Amino acid sequence: MGVAGQAPDPELPMLTLADLGVLRSVRVDPDGAVTAVLTPTYSGCPALAEMRADVDRRLRAAGFAEVRIRTSIDPPWTTDWISPAGRRALAEHGIAPPGPAPRHPAGPVPLVLSPTRRPLSCPRCGSADTEETSRFSGTACKALWRCRACREPFEHFKEI
Repeated sequence: MGVAGQAPDPELPMLTLADLGVLRSVRVDPDGAVTAVLTPTYSGCPALAEMRADVDRRLRAAGFAEVRIRTSIDPPWTTDWISPAGRRALAEHGIAPPGPAPRHPAGPVPLVLSPTRRPLSCPRCGSADTEETSRFSGTACKALWRCRACREPFEHFKEI
């Protein structure tokens, strides 16, 4: 995914769009233009315009005169698309990475931001003695938790 894959996520700058799984593909078309496909984490993602602009800017700086940025919501993004490097980066920055996304039958996928279905370990000290303090944090996709052992707050990236 080259230079486009290095674009950071505007809300989680420790992750690239490639590591977050938002940058789905980059290809050079027969006419010499380059097309990048982005799948936002959800259809109303307020950071999508910023992501599109950054990928466009990076591809033009790499020498592509004609850049096309497509948005695709099929298949819908899932936290399962976060790369292992992205999961490590979340944990290194004090955000508990998501577990496996819930499975749904074929058809429309409901956006369910429900309580975590698994025990969370503190990304700072590793203790499993943690509790959710708020279902929402800086963004709708994160919840605020607290470790009872080290007493530090941390965010958890919800499974979607």
